[in-house]
Amino acid sequence: MRSCFICLGSNYDAPYYFKKAYQFLITYFPQIRFSSLETTVPIDYFNPSPFNNQMALFETDKSAIEIETILKQIEKNCGRIKSDKDNGIVRIDIDLIIYDNKVLRINEISRDYIQSGIAQLKALNNNKMKFIGIIPARYASTRFPAKPLAILQGKTVIQRVYEQVIEILDDAYVATDDERIKDVVESFNGKVIMTSTEHKSGTDRCYEAFTKIAGDYDVIINIQGDEPFIQHTQLQSIKDCFLDAETQIATLVKPFSNDALIEDIENPNSPKVVINNNHQALYFSRSVIPYLRGIEKCDWTKHHTFYKHIGLYAYKKEVLKEITSLPQSKLELAESLEQLRWLENGYIIKVGFTDIETIGIDTPEDLHKAELFLEKQNHG
Repeated sequence: MRSCFICLGSNYDAPYYFKKAYQFLITYFPQIRFSSLETTVPIDYFNPSPFNNQMALFETDKSAIEIETILKQIEKNCGRIKSDKDNGIVRIDIDLIIYDNKVLRINEISRDYIQSGIAQLKALNNNKMKFIGIIPARYASTRFPAKPLAILQGKTVIQRVYEQVIEILDDAYVATDDERIKDVVESFNGKVIMTSTEHKSGTDRCYEAFTKIAGDYDVIINIQGDEPFIQHTQLQSIKDCFLDAETQIATLVKPFSNDALIEDIENPNSPKVVINNNHQALYFSRSVIPYLRGIEKCDWTKHHTFYKHIGLYAYKKEVLKEITSLPQSKLELAESLEQLRWLENGYIIKVGFTDIETIGIDTPEDLHKAELFLEKQNHG
């Protein structure tokens, strides 16, 4: 694998074009990491608008030529046109600066914002944090009792979740309140912690379990026990959120496609998220946010990217302790979304991105869908 540093630049509606570029870059390079945004004066352009610049780092087995071809295609997909440069406009410009320790842009490498971005990314990359996954698993469930122990092609659901998680994290435990689940986890040599039957949320169960686990871990990742298809790229995206020193809590979002039905976006069981330019959550809602004034609802997805919240959380260890002692907030009670309690209390929730739609198992019907999904996977 070869390390690559790229630089993104824009001096025309930068937040919009950066956001579009992020989506494409994350699709091609799921483990990409971004430095902080920096603003500079125009360089060799007539347009007096300041430039927004940002560095990014990823590893790949692709050649430099393949990468540059991808970057130019992303520019085109984001809307860059040839006449822009003549008018002093740069909607989005993405350049490969360093490939496999070789500087490709000699005339640009000395610029302060490039050096600053590279230094920041190198420091973050060398700051190795320890991640532990905790998988809350209850036996009681209104819609599907005993679902952690349901059999999915020869293995229990909880075993499939555990095996997906343990491969990419430093450690993992199942946190349960039921001896039957404990026995099954121990039967496949998984680690398990018994917790109280009184917890109202998976976050509370995670904290109790963490207090009983020996080891020096920096971040706790809360993985739902009914997600047997959680992917390594999704967990890596969550981990990468903590390369930003400001991150206290992290979660995942999936962009709704441009051809998504408005009925799907309006589904109150699928919470939506709005984020800022630093990939931090501004608000979560069961309603459609934002509201696009003056545009017919059927055309909303053509004019804006809506984000679906994926219920995967990670917390710095000191933050997990703090948020479990907070009383329920007004917004949380209104929307029945516990993450609003954290936002109301000023915590920074960083957002990672995924383009994968996983199958959560909430009902026996979902288990049947999961079996069909596995069959398709097994047949290529």
